[in-house]
Amino acid sequence: MSEEYTECQSRAATASEVHGISMPEVCREAGDGVEFIHPADLADHLENLSLEKQVCALRHMPTEDAAEALAELDADIAVDVLENLDADVAAQIIAEMAPDDAADVLDELDEEHRDVLLDKLDKEDSEELRHLLNFDPDSAAGAMNTELVLLEQNFTADEAIAHIRQEMAEDKESPYYAYVVDEADVLVGVLSLRDLMLARPGSRVGDAVAGQSVVSVTYDTDKREVASLLSHYNFLAMPVVDFEGHIMGVVTYDDILDIVHEEASADMLGMVGADPEESVDTPWLESVRKRLPWLMINMVNSALSASVVYMFEGTIAQMAVLAVLMPMVANQAGNTGQQALAVMIRQLATDRFDQKKAWLAVLREGKIGLTTGLFMALVAWLGAWVFTGSLTIGAVMGGALLCDMLLGALAGGSIPLIFRALGRDPAQASSIFLTTITDGAGFFVFLGLATLFVF
Repeated sequence: MSEEYTECQSRAATASEVHGISMPEVCREAGDGVEFIHPADLADHLENLSLEKQVCALRHMPTEDAAEALAELDADIAVDVLENLDADVAAQIIAEMAPDDAADVLDELDEEHRDVLLDKLDKEDSEELRHLLNFDPDSAAGAMNTELVLLEQNFTADEAIAHIRQEMAEDKESPYYAYVVDEADVLVGVLSLRDLMLARPGSRVGDAVAGQSVVSVTYDTDKREVASLLSHYNFLAMPVVDFEGHIMGVVTYDDILDIVHEEASADMLGMVGADPEESVDTPWLESVRKRLPWLMINMVNSALSASVVYMFEGTIAQMAVLAVLMPMVANQAGNTGQQALAVMIRQLATDRFDQKKAWLAVLREGKIGLTTGLFMALVAWLGAWVFTGSLTIGAVMGGALLCDMLLGALAGGSIPLIFRALGRDPAQASSIFLTTITDGAGFFVFLGLATLFVF
C-alpha cells in the first residue's frame, strides 16, 4: 500500500485507541467538522476521498457503520473499496449488510473475489447470498430483501405484535406491512402495521385478511414493472412470490427509487448513444470504445442528410439565402421530435403500454405536431417574407416547416415503439435516428419546394 494509506491507518488507530474517538470522528476531522447524521452523508464524504483513505475509513469504523456506508456508495466505488480491503474485514462488512444490498455489491465483483468473500461468511449468510445472486439483477428477486417478518394465520393481534417486536430485536429491516402466510408459507394476506395496531385484542390475523385479494409479483417480474406497480398502487413495499404463491421476499420503495433513478439515467444516456452504465468514473478509453460505434452510425446518418443537400446544389447556388433558412427547418422539426421522443420514452419507462394505446399516443403526437406546425409555419412564412422580400420563399419556408414538424412528431413517437418491437431498449440512440429523419426530410422538402416554386 502507499505511504498515504499507511499514514491514514496509523492516524486512525491512534485516534481510536489513544484518544478514544471512533473512525467517523476521524472522518469529521478530515471533513472540516462536518457531522454525518446519516450513512448517505458519510458515503458522500467517502466518495470525495482517495481510494486509500476510503479503505482506511471503512476498515477502522464500526462494522455496522461501514456496512451502512458501503450500501450507499456508488457501485463502482464500492467494488474498488471491497477489492482493496482485507478479505476478512470485507466479509464482516458484507455480513452486516441487508441481504439485498450485499447481493447488489457482490454481483459487481469478479466471480473469484466474490467466492472468496462468500466462503468467509457463516454458512447461513453465504447460502442466502448465493441464492440471491442466482437471480437476474433486473428482476424482482434481484431487488428483493429476504429479511421480512411473517405472521401465521392463527396468530392473534397481540401475538402478532409481540412476534414483530421479537423479530425487530434481531436487526431485521423495519417492516411496512405484516405478511400473513399459511402453514406452507403461501402468502394469504397483507396487513398494514396501523391496522394491526388497531385490531381488536384476541382477533386472529387470518380473519383480518380473509377474502383479501393480494397484490404481489412473481420473482421473475422485471424490476421496472415492479416500480410501475408500486407507483400505481401507492404501496411502500411489494411482496415477491414464486409461481405457487410462496413468499420469497419484498421489494421496498427505497429500492424502487434507486431503480427509477437508474432507469431515468440510462434512458437519458441511451438517447444520445452513450452507454447506460457510463459515469465520470468510467475509464476514458472504455468510454471511447462504447461511444465510437454510435458516433460512426451518426456519421453515416449525417452523410445521408448531406447527400440530400448535394442533390440540390444548383438550387442553393442560385439563391444563397436558402442555405441560411434551411437549418431552421431541420432544427425546429428536430426539437418537435425530441419533445415527442421524451414523452414516449418516459411513458414506456413508467407504464405498461398496450399496443393500441401506444399507437394512439403516436397519433396524439401527430395532432400536436400538426397544430404547432401550422402556428410555426405561419410565423416562418411572415418572417421569411420580411427577411427575403419574397412571398414565395416565405410560403416555401412555412410549408417545409409544417411538413417536417409533423414528420418529427410522428417519428419521435414511433421510434421508441419500433425499437421495443425489435426487442431493443426504446431509448438506445433513438435521438440519433430521429435527427437523421428530421434533417434529411427537412432539407429535401425545403429544397424540393424551392426548386419547384421559386425557380
